Amino acid sequence: MRKILLISLIAGMSQLPVNAMGKSGVIQRGDYLQRPEVQSFIAELVKNHEFSALELQGILGQAKKSQKIIDLISKPAEGKPWHEYRKIFLGKKRINAGVEFWKENEETLEKAEILYGVPPEIIVAIIGVETFYGTRMGTFRVLDALMTLGFDYPPRAKFFRSELEQFLLLSKEESLEPQKPKGSYAGAMGMGQFIPSSYRNFAIDFDADGKRDIWHNPADGIGSVAHYFHKHGWLPEQPIAKRATVTGDAWKKLDSDKLKPEYSLQEIQKHQVKPSEKITDPGKLSFIELEGKHNKEFWIGHENFYVITRYNHSKKYAMAVFQLSQEIQKKYRNKK
Repeated sequence: MRKILLISLIAGMSQLPVNAMGKSGVIQRGDYLQRPEVQSFIAELVKNHEFSALELQGILGQAKKSQKIIDLISKPAEGKPWHEYRKIFLGKKRINAGVEFWKENEETLEKAEILYGVPPEIIVAIIGVETFYGTRMGTFRVLDALMTLGFDYPPRAKFFRSELEQFLLLSKEESLEPQKPKGSYAGAMGMGQFIPSSYRNFAIDFDADGKRDIWHNPADGIGSVAHYFHKHGWLPEQPIAKRATVTGDAWKKLDSDKLKPEYSLQEIQKHQVKPSEKITDPGKLSFIELEGKHNKEFWIGHENFYVITRYNHSKKYAMAVFQLSQEIQKKYRNKK
């Protein structure tokens, strides 16, 4: 019966004109609507979420494929060696702007730490890495990004179609016009660059004004990042990472590609890895190897380092956030 219903919906939509009418009443041309996989996607949303087929045609028919989006996602910054990647995020301008952002939002950051246990410097660093403190939130229409990647980027099409579904649900829930929001080439939005599923699940109305506005409201942007970290297991007042030195070749048997901490301190030390600081009650640890300009860098990661990688699944990203947070905190404390 479900199969018959789905076929009927697709067949019905195939009779609708490609020039579909949007909610505004303006006729919109959409080449995506001619594609069977897009028609199937629309039929699924109609069946599962009670969307109107004509409404979805009016929205998705306005999406435009962007080759630039495909080019950008094919060459992410995380592909650079660590010493080049680090330079992107650890410059003086970003550090100084982070100090100013902290000063401007002290009360909100303090409130976020009290409620969620996430220190201000981490929240500030995340927003600093993601959008230079809300000043660079992306120029691509989210609709174009998610349609392009969902239907014209096979390596991650399934993921981005799911995010497109989440975006359409989000638009309905938040009374957004789906053709208007702009974000990154991957469809991430707002100060903290939340993908649609993260927006729906973790964004919060931190100042209780009735809206979850992560674009224009620093309170909601800050609170949402803190809430995200809290939900992903941030451990208050616990370490993130410590430098380490190695001797011999035993360290090469440790897997530095594993993000989740799996080693005991004894295992780390057995492989001739020595932390730069004393580690007490460490729990499980990870071993981190990074490409320095002249030599390799070695670090030991704690659970909180892993939590940062839940925001972006890259040890380079997590290390950039960690190091930026330290620089911002140092300068902020010195200015007080």
